[in-house]
Amino acid sequence: MFDQARNQLFTFRDLLRFAVSRFNEAGIFCGHGSASIYDEAAYLILHTLHLPPDNLEPFLDGHLTENEKEQVLNIIKRRISKRIPAAYLTNEAWLGDFSFYVDERVIVPRSPIAELLQENFIPWIEDSYTIHTALDLCTGSGCLAILLAYAFTNAKISAADISNKALEVANRNVLNYHLGHRIDLIQSDFFTELTGHRYDLIVSNPPYVNTKSMSTLPKEYLHEPHNALAGGEDGLDAIRIILHKAGDYLQEQGLLIVEIGHNRYALEKAFPRVLFTWLETSERDNDIFLLKRDQLPK
Repeated sequence: MFDQARNQLFTFRDLLRFAVSRFNEAGIFCGHGSASIYDEAAYLILHTLHLPPDNLEPFLDGHLTENEKEQVLNIIKRRISKRIPAAYLTNEAWLGDFSFYVDERVIVPRSPIAELLQENFIPWIEDSYTIHTALDLCTGSGCLAILLAYAFTNAKISAADISNKALEVANRNVLNYHLGHRIDLIQSDFFTELTGHRYDLIVSNPPYVNTKSMSTLPKEYLHEPHNALAGGEDGLDAIRIILHKAGDYLQEQGLLIVEIGHNRYALEKAFPRVLFTWLETSERDNDIFLLKRDQLPK
């Protein structure tokens, strides 16, 4: 089929149609930034041809050179045969208007916390200039740390992760955004290397996929670091540590904001006395909780 495509497809439109057909046929899973198979196919082709990612229409009827066609067909084939997420194929992931380098040392950035950061966590933080210190715990690629630096321009940011490999990726992104003077990258097993630090704000997108769900994840997720996804039997192993330890690292009026996926029921069952505030985003309203320091479990 790919040999026929080389001989019979000529334009961007041809290859886009071919990619969508083959992706649908193969049943690929789009859970790493693309809203649909069509969007993912368009993105991969635009990126491969070094075209703007948000301006498809002018190029649809453009003819490709033989070399360009070969490159596009190769990336379509790799996406299907190896089930590699598009972000790893392009080494690029987007959160809003921000682009980040990614590879298989880190999970693909997709946290809905990024949407809340666009509005500086209003109304929970009324004045962004009151945030002097912030922590991105389990930082991975460093994406949320970078968004924190942009949202709270008066703040010094710590970005902590247990994985040295992840911190190498985070360092690349921090340097790309020229934020080395504001973001400290720290290898730490949760809070172990943060003794003496106090933060006005802690955000975290920790591992939270429960054991049952880990066993049924689409193949695309198997390319991501296991320890960045797996959250134990009920998905709450990392979240328990954060809830029990965060109070020692927050300022008196500090806030904790954590993404927990689909674990709201399990979390509220495990901590029935904690009054979680659930933050809404455009797509979800049960994935992110907020707690003030004095609301944390004792």
